[in-house]
Amino acid sequence: MAEVPSIAGMKLLVLITLFFSILLSARAGNVIFIHPDGAGIAHWQAARFFFRGPDGELNWDRLPHIAVYRGHMKDNLTATSNGGATVHAFGVKVPAAAFGSDGVSAQPPIAAGGKTESLMTEAKSQGFKIGIINSGSIIEPGTAAFLSSVADRKLNAQIARQIIESGADVILSGGEEWFLPENQTGRHGKSGSRKDGRDLVARARELGYTIVYDRRELAAVPPETTRLLGIFAAAHTFNDQIQSDLDARGLPYYVPDAPTLAEMTAKTLELFAGKKFFLVVEEEGSDNFGNYNNARGVLESLARADEAFGVALSHVEKNSDTLLITAADSEAGGMDVIGLDGSEIQNAIADNGRDKNGAPYSLYEKGYPFQSAPDQFGKRHPFLITWATLQDTSGGIVVRASGLNAEKVRGSFDNTRIYRLMRETLFDSKTTP
Repeated sequence: MAEVPSIAGMKLLVLITLFFSILLSARAGNVIFIHPDGAGIAHWQAARFFFRGPDGELNWDRLPHIAVYRGHMKDNLTATSNGGATVHAFGVKVPAAAFGSDGVSAQPPIAAGGKTESLMTEAKSQGFKIGIINSGSIIEPGTAAFLSSVADRKLNAQIARQIIESGADVILSGGEEWFLPENQTGRHGKSGSRKDGRDLVARARELGYTIVYDRRELAAVPPETTRLLGIFAAAHTFNDQIQSDLDARGLPYYVPDAPTLAEMTAKTLELFAGKKFFLVVEEEGSDNFGNYNNARGVLESLARADEAFGVALSHVEKNSDTLLITAADSEAGGMDVIGLDGSEIQNAIADNGRDKNGAPYSLYEKGYPFQSAPDQFGKRHPFLITWATLQDTSGGIVVRASGLNAEKVRGSFDNTRIYRLMRETLFDSKTTP
């Protein structure tokens, strides 16, 4: 007959089980949040077809945990870039007008963690290395709302100044115009836009930043650098215009000398090696090109975002103490994909450039549809891209994650939970109400 465990033994077993349960649910570590702005499921579907083929796999596909993103604002069903970023940075619902603020003033909201500061500011106070990376200007809210609080999104000079004086260890973006006064020409050949006469480049040097301006200079930054500022374009590092204007002016999608999002991410992770850190990375081109209904520009920006996912995933695979999490806050342009079967009707629609309901189509070139990369049978498939609007939509957006605590990304995931999971990972579950 088996021996019945004693009451004391059973209590000890329960306590041990509870201890390990708490231990596993409260693991603290580092966070990389990648925000491919404006990119919903259809955007990634198009990128997969074009670059990898229908049976292929993007780096984005390799993030194993997935949930449906719910991104409504306090006063709007569709998020603004600034309002959505504020929710990610503070973990509470705010009005669409908010920019690191409560939406009615320049004051930060009370975050879900109970403090009147963003998660990134809190992480800095707890000894974490913090960094923001953006393919757009320094004033873009997807990253800026983590370090700046203003009453109006148009207060670009204030936003740039607050970021430079935030104490962030790494700041990499475009936007030189917001560093310099109007009468001063920058390294990228254009005059500044500041009306207050401030020179933020000089201020950054006073604060101990190493300043770089292009891909070559970034690559040469030594790993022992403690503060790094990259200013890689006068405005964005991309030319967000309609395709016909880019063709007419002979402009590339991205500034050739500017580092890619992947290069910026790789350098930052090199500088943060062996340290606890919180890094927010945004590909802004996917949103801006989408709002111009420029399909080829969107695909180029998604390729760059996906390359950055590859860098981040490589880091996570080697460092089990890091969470990689990603989500957009809205879809740019209501983009979608239509496969063509070669019928006369579909070809006629494609040649006309519009659906029967008037919705515009994007072809690779006039009269020629996009072609997918080969499928598993070696066949390429023609497709076109259709647009619903020039605005942002609520769209089909997902949260994906890999690494530490990533298994908690599942089901239906409200935008406030991005903050909560990042905060739990940076600190521990007991600090998040």
